[in-house]
Formats: sequence, structure tokens, C-alpha cells
Amino acid sequence: MTMIFGVPLAVFMGQLMLGLINGAFYALLSLGLAVIFGLLKIINFAHGAQYMLGAFAALLGLQYLGINYWLALLLVPLVVGGLGMVIERTVLRRIAHLDHLYGLLLTYGLALIFEGALINVFGVSGASYPVPEALQGGLNLGFMFLPTYRGWVLVAALVVCLVTWFIIERTRLGAYLRAGTENPALMQAFGVNVPQLITLTYGFGVALAAFAGVLAAPLYPVSPTMGSSLLIVVFAVVVIGGMGSILGAILTGLGMGLVEGLTKVYYPEAANTVIFLVMILVLMLRPAGLFGKEA
Repeated sequence: MTMIFGVPLAVFMGQLMLGLINGAFYALLSLGLAVIFGLLKIINFAHGAQYMLGAFAALLGLQYLGINYWLALLLVPLVVGGLGMVIERTVLRRIAHLDHLYGLLLTYGLALIFEGALINVFGVSGASYPVPEALQGGLNLGFMFLPTYRGWVLVAALVVCLVTWFIIERTRLGAYLRAGTENPALMQAFGVNVPQLITLTYGFGVALAAFAGVLAAPLYPVSPTMGSSLLIVVFAVVVIGGMGSILGAILTGLGMGLVEGLTKVYYPEAANTVIFLVMILVLMLRPAGLFGKEA
């Protein structure tokens, strides 16, 4: 039997693959946070709740409206993203000129409202969402049996992350977004509707969280608290990559998923804390994060 540092190759590669799949979730959620903070300078503490709303919207849509998984992947991000746009226009815009702390406290309060309201209606126990028929079963990779749905999650998350990076960093629309947040007065003078750009950007970041929620629904129990614990990890990932760095969020999310997976092999007791240990080390050596820019 082939061994790697005292661990069977099959176990090593299996944990590596599972870590990569978890990292895809971290990357997708971190990307939404990075888009919102990098372009709008809003610390969106409601991101975990918006991820949870995406999962709940998919579940309720299936139970009461018969909306299947594939349609939910398209509709739920639009609906939850639209809710995010309403929040930005009615609430966040009123405190946009204040310190970032006000935005953090406001979005944290919104997260508590969303979570508390759903707990009152559905309780804290989770509900299951069925894996779509086309993605049932699995693939024999030789070193592990990979459920087809987990493979789909990895591919879908990576595609969305790369398309988002390309739009923001390599297209004219992305250039407008960056310029509109750096020098809004100048862009207004050129006829660009900056407030509308800001609203759309926030809605897009929220839609990314909702998309991740739909992907997560068949994997994890859908409950009102499913986003609160994950949010802390995702914030740590964003800090490691650099607040506002789009590429940093993607690469760091995948990397931290792999680190977490390998830690489960060699030192399982530290698996839940290794990301925070890495965050402390990075902040000590590079306060702006691995891919962030110094202020």
C-alpha cells in the first residue's frame, strides 16, 4: 500500500478532494464578500444569512411551487439578489457616508432579523433537499468514490468564480464599476449612473451568496443557522486573501479548503481552527493579506 507521510494514498487523496470541494464553497462565498467590500467598501455581515436565504428559497420553491433544482439555480440568485438591491437602496445607502463600522453593525442586525424570523417559523432543525436525479450516483476515481453532486458543486463554483473575476477585471463593465467606486463624481460627469451601479454591484454580491446556498442545499441540512457558523470562516478566508481582492478570495478559498482537508488527515483536532491560525500568521507577516494592497 502506497503511503504519504504515514497515511494511505487513498485516504490522502480523498481528503484532498473533499477539501477542494469545501474550498469551492469558501471561494464562492468569499468572492461575494470581496466584490461587495472591494467595490463598495461595505462589510456585509449579512452574507451568511443571504446564503441561508438562497438555500431556503430553493427548498420552499420546491415544496410549494414545484420549482426544480435547475430552475432554482437561475431564479433564486435573482430573487435574493433583488432583495439585496432593495436593502442597498432603502437602508445601506443612508449610511454610505458614515464609518464602515455602521455598515457592519447594520448588516449584522439584518442577519439576526432574517435568522430569527425563519427560526420562529421553521424552528432550528434542518430540512433535507433532494439531490437532482441527473446528479445522483458517483464516480470511481480509483482512490475514492466521488459523489457526482460533489463533483458538480466543484465545477459550478469554479466556473462562476472565474467568470466573475473576468467580468470585473477584464471587461469594460468591470472598469466602470471600479472607476465608479474610486471616483464617483468623475464618472457622474461622464454620464454614468453611479448609484445604480452600486445597487447592482451589491445585488450581484448577494446573488453569489444565494447561488452558493442553492448549491449547498442538497449537501447540508437547510436550517436558519446554516450561514452563521460558516460566515466566520469565510471572513477569515477573505482577510487572508486580502479584503477586496477578487483573485485573492478565489485562490485563498480553494487553498484554505485544501489546508483544512489535509489537517483532518494529520491532526483532526485542529481542523476547525487551522484557518484562523493561518489568518493570525498572515496578519502578523502581511497585514493587508496575501493578495491585498497596502493602504
